[in-house]
Amino acid sequence: MSASEGARRRCDAVVFDIGGVLIDWEPRRVFRTLFADEARMDWFLANVCTGEWNALQDAGRPLAEATAERVALFPDWANEIRAYYGRWIEMIGGPVPGTAAIVEQLALQGTRLFALSNFSAETFAQVRGDYPELDRFERIFLSAHHGVVKPGRRFFEIALGEIGLPPQSLIFIDDREPNIVTARSLGMHGIVFRSAADLHRELTALGVLH
Repeated sequence: MSASEGARRRCDAVVFDIGGVLIDWEPRRVFRTLFADEARMDWFLANVCTGEWNALQDAGRPLAEATAERVALFPDWANEIRAYYGRWIEMIGGPVPGTAAIVEQLALQGTRLFALSNFSAETFAQVRGDYPELDRFERIFLSAHHGVVKPGRRFFEIALGEIGLPPQSLIFIDDREPNIVTARSLGMHGIVFRSAADLHRELTALGVLH
């Protein structure tokens, strides 16, 4: 859909992802301090503490249970496995530059704001108080609270049901293309987040920022 086509759509609310859009999260910040060899670190993250494994915690599995399960499977990597959630806060690089200002501008305009994010409740609690822009959201939908994760349709359907607005009137912003594909399949206008500057231009072109 072109910006001109999007500009003709009604926008009742904007829905933001959190990690990678508002908060910079990168596991390699921790593991570069534990591995001298980048290739060895990449192997560990691809085969031991994988994205698929982390998604189980985003869906609500307790971190202690997840850590114990991995240590039992990969005892030679016990120290590195325990660092994943033991040093999780060190994976946070702070706010993604510029996005909080967009959230603030939308809020001041009176735009309704929601968040829809894959996040463990335990790790989210570690950052919740550090980002005042999160207080601008009318509702934050965390995957851990619902037992489902993006890009699965069910998480979106739960959020849409509780937001109670037509999907066609919502703009969804996420840094991962598969999540945008699901949002679009449900009728939402999806924007792949690349930078705050790009997002500002797209929202302005759509007539949402003014």
